[in-house]
Amino acid sequence: MPSSSPDSARLIENLLHTYAELIDAGDLDGVADLFAHGRIHGQEGGGPETVFEGREGVRKLYGFSTRIYEDTGTPRTKHVTTNAIIDVDEEAGTGTCRSYFTVLQATDALALQPIIAGRYRDTFHRLDGTWWFESRTMHVDLVGDLSHHLKW
Repeated sequence: MPSSSPDSARLIENLLHTYAELIDAGDLDGVADLFAHGRIHGQEGGGPETVFEGREGVRKLYGFSTRIYEDTGTPRTKHVTTNAIIDVDEEAGTGTCRSYFTVLQATDALALQPIIAGRYRDTFHRLDGTWWFESRTMHVDLVGDLSHHLKW
């Protein structure tokens, strides 16, 4: 049976889900690798202190913010990304995506519940045939109990 290569929109969608998979596995190095050629904006229009550039900057962001539980090596979360609207300019090798996120968490001291929800505004670029995050801006819309997820 012949196999077909995924189109660019599917490859970009895979990046969205790979991010969720890696963060939930506690693989902060893997998350940082996704942004080796990009950046995360902690808030739209924020100052330079809210922009985390490249692999090292993104790794620093998650290292100082995300609580990892020793017994599982994970943050005990499930990041759910939905409503992805992806636009691709094949000729330019660029893409954009608007999506929603919801983070669920359960710990020994916290019953399973949504702890934060919002929107991602992502841009992508193709480099040597591979799609990469160029930028991710996080917009927080709803906040629950983040005390078991974030270190601050």
